[in-house]
Amino acid sequence: MNPAVNPALRLQLPAWRSRLMLLSLLAGFAVLIGRAIYLQGMHNDFLRERGEARYGRVIEITAHRGIIMDRHGEPLAVSTPVESVWASPDDVRIAPEQERQLSKLLAMSVSELRKRLEDKRRDFVYLRRQLPPDDAAKVVSLHLPGVFLQREYRRYYPAGEIASHLVGFTSVDETGQEGLELALQDWLAGKPGSRRVIKDRLGHIVEDVESIRAPQEGRDLYLSIDSKIQYLAYRELKNAVLSHKARAGGIVVLDAKTGEVLALANYPSYNPNNRDTRDPERYRNRAVTDLFEPGSTLKPFTAAAALAAGLYTADTVIQTAPGRLEVSGKTIHDAHPQGALTVAQVIQKSSNVGAAKMALSLPKEKLWSVLSGVGFGALPQSGLPGEVAGRLRPYPSWRPIEQATLSYGHGISVSLLQLARAYSIFTSDGELTPLTIVRADNPPTPERVLKPQAAIAVRRMLEMATQTGGTAPKAQVRGYRVAGKTGTAHKLENGGYAPDKYVSSFVGFAPVTDPRLIVAVMIDDPRNGEYYGGLVAAPVFSTVMAGTLRLLAVPPDAPEALGSPLDAVQIKEEV
Repeated sequence: MNPAVNPALRLQLPAWRSRLMLLSLLAGFAVLIGRAIYLQGMHNDFLRERGEARYGRVIEITAHRGIIMDRHGEPLAVSTPVESVWASPDDVRIAPEQERQLSKLLAMSVSELRKRLEDKRRDFVYLRRQLPPDDAAKVVSLHLPGVFLQREYRRYYPAGEIASHLVGFTSVDETGQEGLELALQDWLAGKPGSRRVIKDRLGHIVEDVESIRAPQEGRDLYLSIDSKIQYLAYRELKNAVLSHKARAGGIVVLDAKTGEVLALANYPSYNPNNRDTRDPERYRNRAVTDLFEPGSTLKPFTAAAALAAGLYTADTVIQTAPGRLEVSGKTIHDAHPQGALTVAQVIQKSSNVGAAKMALSLPKEKLWSVLSGVGFGALPQSGLPGEVAGRLRPYPSWRPIEQATLSYGHGISVSLLQLARAYSIFTSDGELTPLTIVRADNPPTPERVLKPQAAIAVRRMLEMATQTGGTAPKAQVRGYRVAGKTGTAHKLENGGYAPDKYVSSFVGFAPVTDPRLIVAVMIDDPRNGEYYGGLVAAPVFSTVMAGTLRLLAVPPDAPEALGSPLDAVQIKEEV
């Protein structure tokens, strides 16, 4: 067009504007060139990291948890390899048919699977933990982009419910939750490692670049437990609880010479392999965590304190007639009034009156010294989680009636493990043996608590209690001399003693000539007619002790056959 006709064509822009535009463009290019030189030549870590993020990954290498074994190397807890299925939601490409197949393999609904894959902002989500290898292989065969496998380990317990309270169990991440799995978590758990790899767009590893940190495997653990003895103890305890319709029960088997726990079982129990039906009420290791009044099983310690004080001998006569004793306005009864009894007969016949008279004649601190010296009122230091100290009140606060009832096991609370350990002073001539749940290649040094003469004398009394005329002839073991004491105590309930609920117990050892084993049995609230410790707990002791002595090939010390049939013996015991 002719500029003369259109005035807009005659418009002239100022020259400085074109120069400014040119300089701005040059400055922008200079900034970009400078930034490029800085990132690629001087500070290229950022670009390298972003590039590697597209194909490089750091993978965690799971550490193998240590194996828990019994003293002979039989596995009680092992970790087996499994696969966990995980996904990166943003990378998942899945057809409806594949979605149905995957949900079936993972044992979940299609809607639940979709829900887990909905959040595209997440880089990692578990679809199923600890899948068996065969099922994991089927997942791989679907060739689903964004769906991957991760090697993990699942804890397996070959002994099942038989040793569950001892061993415990782990979480899905193999972290100890109960038992020794919890108490020795630092020992058993390893430290995971890591390595850097290159993956393709489907998530497959195409190159192993380097190892960043090697995994540190967990350490194996040898327990003092003998699996065969553990099975025997659990079987007999379970039979007793069921046959007597009891609420619960516990049993402890100790090596009298080393303090090793050879068996420890409770019933009811639980299967640690079944994560879906666990009942927290069954988790309690009752032999370690539950307290009860020991009843007449405490009388041997009263006799030991009386002998150690020099005020009595085994033949000292105590008048128990007429079978009751008034103390501070309260009456102590003997269920079966006797008359004049020696100290040995007080233990054999389980006389409350005789035990109370001995205790009241002693200075308070003498009786307290023996009871505290054998571990009552203090933690047993077994290494098992949840162990309790029990209750032993300081002697300055004792009233006469409390000192009297304490002599036959009322007004004091103990655990079954504590009680079993305390009886070691009678098997080792007055020395208290430390407990251990781990195999002891070098047994710890015992502590002197009682004069040897007093311990030996009480040991003879305890043997009398298992013979005809005592409270526990059903504790006898053919071919062996055994010793022990029954206990039958009313249960504490709502601040008082329940008139028709009992704790039945028996603690004993064998062979008497050279004690090798201590077995303690407690049956909580038997409700099938019988409740005396001599009828309910002593037979369990007999069977377990007989089987254990033979398993350990302990030579018999009474080869002659026993006398009268055990079932024909009348059981009499103080409650």
